[in-house]
Amino acid sequence: MSDHALRLLRRDRRLADLAAHPFDFDLDRAAHGHVEEVRLASGEPLEVVAGDDTGGTYFLCADGSVLYADSEGTAGIIGSSADEALELVIGLPGWRDYTQLSPDDGEEKILACVTETEDEIREYYGIDEERAELRAALGFPERSPVELVGRLCAALARTEPDFVLLNADEGCAYDRLGPDGPPLWETVVAAGRADLTCLREGDRNAWREVAEDPVRRRLTLRAAQFDRAEGDLPLLRHLLRHETRSSMTEELRLAAVLVGLYGDTGDLPLLLEVRETDFDTACGLGGIPEPGARADELRQWARELDESMFGTDPADELVSIWTDLARDQGMTEPARVTLIRELDDIVMDQSRLRCPWAPRTLAMAPLSGLARDFEELGDLPQALRTQRLYAALQETAWDCASAWRTLARLEREAGRLPQAVNSLAAVREALATPGDDSLRHWRRVNLGCFIAEEHYRLTLALADAGCVDEARALLTAADAVLGELSDNAAKGVRELAERAAERVREAD
Repeated sequence: MSDHALRLLRRDRRLADLAAHPFDFDLDRAAHGHVEEVRLASGEPLEVVAGDDTGGTYFLCADGSVLYADSEGTAGIIGSSADEALELVIGLPGWRDYTQLSPDDGEEKILACVTETEDEIREYYGIDEERAELRAALGFPERSPVELVGRLCAALARTEPDFVLLNADEGCAYDRLGPDGPPLWETVVAAGRADLTCLREGDRNAWREVAEDPVRRRLTLRAAQFDRAEGDLPLLRHLLRHETRSSMTEELRLAAVLVGLYGDTGDLPLLLEVRETDFDTACGLGGIPEPGARADELRQWARELDESMFGTDPADELVSIWTDLARDQGMTEPARVTLIRELDDIVMDQSRLRCPWAPRTLAMAPLSGLARDFEELGDLPQALRTQRLYAALQETAWDCASAWRTLARLEREAGRLPQAVNSLAAVREALATPGDDSLRHWRRVNLGCFIAEEHYRLTLALADAGCVDEARALLTAADAVLGELSDNAAKGVRELAERAAERVREAD
């Protein structure tokens, strides 16, 4: 948390000039800010403390860490304190060339890289005497390049998930400075692997505790999916019986498949009993061979489901599986960052949404799922970003009206009232000029009720915000929508309509 050296630079013009030239840590550039408005995905504050001559910026984070962002959209933590960051940029003036290095590369490679870079710098600037002077004045010891590279590597590894930088307007994430970290699935499954080991060792407490805990049970089943062993059948049966308490989950289907792959026909009564737990499981576990089936029939059923829905490579699973399990473990920020990067990939390449079996068709479920996930995380800016893209890609009039209505709700909840008014105008346009027959029944179904309801809720929000003219105009539009609804559809909205009308009269 120390910023002693930073305070010295701010007080001493000579030292500040040395830091700026040749070490490119220029306090005067802080006044210009970054090349664009940015914020942390976590919502924590940032303070610009310096910049460099390439348009890069040094930010001080709330915990004292220093985040560096270049002008090309890459960012990373370079020190746990301002002093640590300064010691790095002074000790390794070419540090930007070393972000892919680690102590594992060995002393010879690290020293060769540092020597090459610093020799190039010396062709234009003196750095040796200047470095010695700054180190002495700031109280920095003389550390070897190998040690400093190790510190840089450790600092960069801390960037995700807590220090991911976003473009404030667009919401997209900066690329990670340095090597990628472990995938989310690896972190998520770690606890499941530990529990699986305990179950295999016959720990009776673990057998009881894992089976009773829905999250640990799901994680252990996922661990068993990717680490299959011949002796796992008893523990898989045990987990399968207990997973029925959660009704139809993907992990319940997984447990049934893992049991079925053993081809033990003695498990058929258990599998059929699980299937009949409730209506959802009966649908989700359809196709289980009936009593009297052969072992090869049971294996075939399990193998076909395994190949189509599971498999043995965690990288092939849907990202949502890992983000859901991360959230269940309280790993909110890793889940949020993974979802943001997933959305960024879709924004940059919408062909990722194309269905392999129908290349001209877009599969919209990933986007709607992302919007829902962001909303559940309380990240309305990212939910809005996702829903806006989702609405823009809809093709039928029904889907357009429904998507824009949801966008209007999110905008209202985020306090973006003018944008919500525009979104509801897009809804009314879809109703007035649908272009297809998908909306022919909107007046008699829930969609019409939901559209009218959102009009009145936004009217109330506008009136509460003192936007009386806008509230009055939207109330007129809301009444027009309500007048189109059937009596049954309108019944549930009339009380809200009366409340909105009364609030507008009060505001007048």
